Amino acid sequence: MIVGAGFAGYRTAQTLSRLARGRAEIVLLNPTDYFLYLPLLPQVAAGILEPRRVTVSLSGTLPHVRLVLGESDRIDLDARQVHYTGPEGEGGTLSYDRLVLAAGSVNKLLPIPGVAEHAHGFRGLPEALYLRDHVTRQVELAAATDDPRSCASRCTFVVVGAGYTGTEVAAHGQLFTDSQVDRHPLRTGMRPRWLLLDIADRVLPELDERLSRTADDVLRERGVDVRMGTSVKEATHEGVLLTDGEFVDTQTLVWCVGVRPDPLAESLGLPMERGRLLVDPHLQVPGRPEVFACGDAAAVPDLEKPGSYTPMTAQHAWRQGKVCGHNIAASFGDGRRRAYRHKDMGFVVDLGGVKAAANPLGVNLSGVAAGAVTRGYHLAAMPGNRVRVAADWLLDAVLPRQAVQLGLVRSWSVPLDTASPELPRVPGKPERDQEPEQEPSRPGTGAERAKSRPGGEATSDQPGEEPAKGRSGGEPAKNQPGGEPAKNQPGGEPAKNQPGGEPAKRQSAVVPPPDQPPPGRMSRPDPSGVPTALPKETHEHR
Repeated sequence: MIVGAGFAGYRTAQTLSRLARGRAEIVLLNPTDYFLYLPLLPQVAAGILEPRRVTVSLSGTLPHVRLVLGESDRIDLDARQVHYTGPEGEGGTLSYDRLVLAAGSVNKLLPIPGVAEHAHGFRGLPEALYLRDHVTRQVELAAATDDPRSCASRCTFVVVGAGYTGTEVAAHGQLFTDSQVDRHPLRTGMRPRWLLLDIADRVLPELDERLSRTADDVLRERGVDVRMGTSVKEATHEGVLLTDGEFVDTQTLVWCVGVRPDPLAESLGLPMERGRLLVDPHLQVPGRPEVFACGDAAAVPDLEKPGSYTPMTAQHAWRQGKVCGHNIAASFGDGRRRAYRHKDMGFVVDLGGVKAAANPLGVNLSGVAAGAVTRGYHLAAMPGNRVRVAADWLLDAVLPRQAVQLGLVRSWSVPLDTASPELPRVPGKPERDQEPEQEPSRPGTGAERAKSRPGGEATSDQPGEEPAKGRSGGEPAKNQPGGEPAKNQPGGEPAKNQPGGEPAKRQSAVVPPPDQPPPGRMSRPDPSGVPTALPKETHEHR
């Protein structure tokens, strides 16, 4: 039984499937039917790759693995059962002989005023799709306005966190908005402005200083305003207040300050290390030989650096998944156990265009050579979709990018503080780590729900609340990108008593209108404000 199909969970299932050869039942529990190749997510937000290019079908690539769609709610270690909730709200229970916890990680939060209300993370496909639509909309609105202050605010994009993800988002974002402005000119003298903030003293502090310097030079040459040693003190609806006292007017702030382990690991009541489940070098939980853990959810001893644990990166998760699969097979008498050891093979950072920074096998590269190595590495590492990804790269090189809003993901559906960044929030459906509503047919107001949470009273513009009409980022007009479809139009309101339609009268269920928050909840404004400092010990997932 494998919980989670990220880098660690997918590789565990793949390895076990190959070793078992049909002699064991392998069950994979995951909220989505795909494996997400996270390193290419910034290219989805920048319009280079289509969303499905970075998703690999689980059933298509793991034919001998039973896929169960759902999110794990509770694990009963004594009964050896996993309780889960399916995508349509149905509950279920799965029994296991061996359990692999590979639930991954979620956005890391810091106690900075306004972050939870105005920030958007970058951990899942819904967030990337939202950012792509949002950036496109801001440039289009800026091009249409005569107000210089509004134009400047809409064309200012702030990214917090200069690790792998934040650096790539800013690098690709600058190229994306520049290409848009070439077709939608702004007021005379105005250009899109991207800010990259971090309290560290340099970009990509995890890498060699030469690679860091290469990335910094590329960003600055491209026009990105790189500010090291600077963070965000407070986020508001109008912008962010920086730690140096400057207030930046902006409608967009992206939170890339790192990750924290999925809360599911902490709910087991087992020994933890900074939110990660403690395991031995063989990836087994001490005292629970039937339980294994790997990836971001596990604190795996680093045998190359005694006394420390392996960082939360995709490379470690992928390699740990392979070792975990072998050790599970060994627990049934097939082969011998292995301790997890790793050798640093280098890192790659895609900076957009033909630029990148890389140090494969310790050889520092930059420019076109680094770009070729970086894209070659990603094609080799992806478990599928290689031809489609390469085709999109080729098309992007010879054709202009399509800058259109699809309006598929609304601001309120991708809150920063969520235990499931891979899924957009659904109206009326509680988060995995929240208690369900007592009366589904009479949802309480946003204020009533907030009172039951830490922090007490609800404030306006909370995630999941509807923005006031007429405000920036508010409700679009019907039949506009991101707006509510008109009735009887494609994507509009279904007919009564039809599948997905309005319930018949005298039925107890209350179904929110399409693309609207639950009754009593008002969606927060579009502007994504994300102030935040990046702690030096934070690890980027790569």
